[in-house]
Amino acid sequence: MDSAGSEAAAPAVAGPSTTAEPSADGPAAPAPRTPLRSTADHAWKIVVVGGFGVGKTTMVGSVSEIRPLATEELMTRAGIGIDDPSAVREKRATTVAFDFGRITLSEQSVLYLFGAPGQERFWFLWDRLFHGALGAVVLLDDRRLADSWYAIDRLEQHGLPFVVARNTFEPPEHPLARIREALDLDPQVPLVDCDARDRESSKQVLIELVDHLYARAEAAQAEAARAELESHP
Repeated sequence: MDSAGSEAAAPAVAGPSTTAEPSADGPAAPAPRTPLRSTADHAWKIVVVGGFGVGKTTMVGSVSEIRPLATEELMTRAGIGIDDPSAVREKRATTVAFDFGRITLSEQSVLYLFGAPGQERFWFLWDRLFHGALGAVVLLDDRRLADSWYAIDRLEQHGLPFVVARNTFEPPEHPLARIREALDLDPQVPLVDCDARDRESSKQVLIELVDHLYARAEAAQAEAARAELESHP
């Protein structure tokens, strides 16, 4: 997978490729989607992780320019005792593989989004989804902070840069400073609020991640230059 280049800083997230045309006979019908350009030769991958029912599928769907591939299945009695939906009682379906979306950055560059399943029984998939990723978004519900610990731990073990986004489906219960302390986040890791249902809000989370990646790259370059100077007094 290519590393981040200057192209990713341009509109960090492009808008939908087409718009719906009004119909005289009823509601507007969705216009056909523009296929991926054959000139696209740079691809970057971002993974959205977090606990069960925090809104990962919703985020991928809200920001993707294509109809996202979602592997959601209805929750049945077979999941009793395996998955715990008590904190998200309105949830009727769950991701059983991963979600997939796409964002065009330029004629040559595209961004692929992968939403990881949150249930513990699917965590074995995460390492494979992390492979080749540029960075990650940890989505959390501040009523269930403990559900985010595994995601943060795995990302840190992989050395994969990430940002943390609190999904505000419901009014927040704690200030961000308290959440940072509870999660023991490194001061350099961005922590932001978002509404995963809203495209602009989700887009800002991705922009925050890109800014974080650039900051890390610049810091690494500065450290390398300093080390080079010290090695040649």
